[in-house]
Amino acid sequence: MTTPRIGHPVRGSTTGRPLMVALDLLGRRTALRVLWELREGSLTFRALQDACETNTRLLNTRLTELREVDLVEHAEGGYRLTDEGRRLSKALKPLSAWADQWGRGKR
Repeated sequence: MTTPRIGHPVRGSTTGRPLMVALDLLGRRTALRVLWELREGSLTFRALQDACETNTRLLNTRLTELREVDLVEHAEGGYRLTDEGRRLSKALKPLSAWADQWGRGKR
């Protein structure tokens, strides 16, 4: 599977609109988990792998994709969110709050 790109068809959309590209990327297995685990700061590959409870191959694939779209970078100390990744993390907070409230009503 190739990295989703704006303006190119993605899963669920032939238009490649930015929202559809973002949803395709974030809907990939462990992508959101990687972003979640990096929200507090840098993690080494091994620490990120343990935190995400995933295998080396899948984590490498997701990190490659997330780096290609400038959400994650590798720097001293390991992997971390880029400025754009932090903006996305901030944008997801209202969705997280909604999901928590929604989930309380479903128990």
